[in-house]
Amino acid sequence: MKIEVTVAAPVETVWNALRDRDKIRHWHGWEYEGGLDEEIEQIYFTRAVEDGTTLRLGNGDVFAVEAVEGGSRVTLTRAPLGADPDWDAYYDDVTEGWITFLHQLRFAVERHPDDVRHTLFFAGVGAVSPIEDGALDLVPGDSELWYRTDHQLGLVVDAWGNGLLVLSHLPPSEKKPAGASMAILSLYGDTDRDLLEAQWRAWWTERYPEQVNLPGT
Repeated sequence: MKIEVTVAAPVETVWNALRDRDKIRHWHGWEYEGGLDEEIEQIYFTRAVEDGTTLRLGNGDVFAVEAVEGGSRVTLTRAPLGADPDWDAYYDDVTEGWITFLHQLRFAVERHPDDVRHTLFFAGVGAVSPIEDGALDLVPGDSELWYRTDHQLGLVVDAWGNGLLVLSHLPPSEKKPAGASMAILSLYGDTDRDLLEAQWRAWWTERYPEQVNLPGT
């Protein structure tokens, strides 16, 4: 399986966003106690191998950056299911995570190339997507669509310092009978993080009370 985004920037700039530890913090994952820096080190450096503008991760996933009209294409080719049996049960979750992170990478490079990002993260189980269940009522009406996929919605929110909201939902299935939902808020400048934390946590915990964790998070 391949995930692709086109970034309006030269290959050198995009490749640097994949190889500079501080730049990776601008788009990978979210802040959490105990270890975004360690997670970045393990994924992108400890077990990763570079070859030109290709990066093979320890789990077999491969990043490739190439020049295209309008900028650079970033392609993530996922390792086949079964390549890492310990992670097979989380394969779909990881795929969705990479979709999120690649769109966050594009956002960071195009909109905030040198800006520090702060994040809020919420996750839980629930049969109904937050996209359909009122989460958008918490977002100012002048938000801008950044991307849309089968399971995700990304919105640019000017009131958050030209920040980014990503909402995702995997519906109930054999692997996830209760479904799974997630929200990542990327915030910039002097945005009131504590106020947003209180607003979103009150809304989220009422609907998605159980935290969803992946190994290593």
